[in-house]
Parts: sequence; structure tokens; C-alpha cells
Amino acid sequence: MTGTNQHIVVYSSSFCPYCSWAKRLLKNKKVKYEERSVDGDRNLRSEMEKRSGRSTVPQIFIGSTHVGGYDDMAALDRKGELDKLLFPVSA
Repeated sequence: MTGTNQHIVVYSSSFCPYCSWAKRLLKNKKVKYEERSVDGDRNLRSEMEKRSGRSTVPQIFIGSTHVGGYDDMAALDRKGELDKLLFPVSA
């Protein structure tokens, strides 16, 4: 994977189909991401909830932008907005 200068974090769970779909979408975009599995990790889940204000997975951050879950990211992709977050043009 190559891609972006943005640090991407995906909070996920191994039993979550939406998490798998989110990671697949990012892989298809050929970008690197950091996966943080909240399975059995109260501290990591608490970190995710504090950062996102949500308790469900996945929670996706691109740089400092909280994208939301898979549905949110897929909607951005359909509108052509996801690539703008992933591959910002330097001024």
C-alpha cells in the first residue's frame, strides 16, 4: 500500500462486517492505515469513544478528521469527497 501523507486510524473489531468493508475500501484506495482492534481492550475502546463520541465500530480517522463509520466513509467515496481527504493537494 502506498498513498497518502495522512495518518489513517481504523478502530475495529474482528467480528464486525462493516470493519472488514471499511478496511477493504481503504485497501482498494491503496493507502496505508493503522488498525486498532478494540476486541477485549477497554482502554482502546475508551480512547475510541473519547475521540469519536461513538461506541460502535468501525470508527475511522483520516488525519485529524473523524470520518465516522463505514457507511459515512462509503458515502464520502460516492460523492467523490473521500479522495480529497486521503490525497490532499498541497498549496
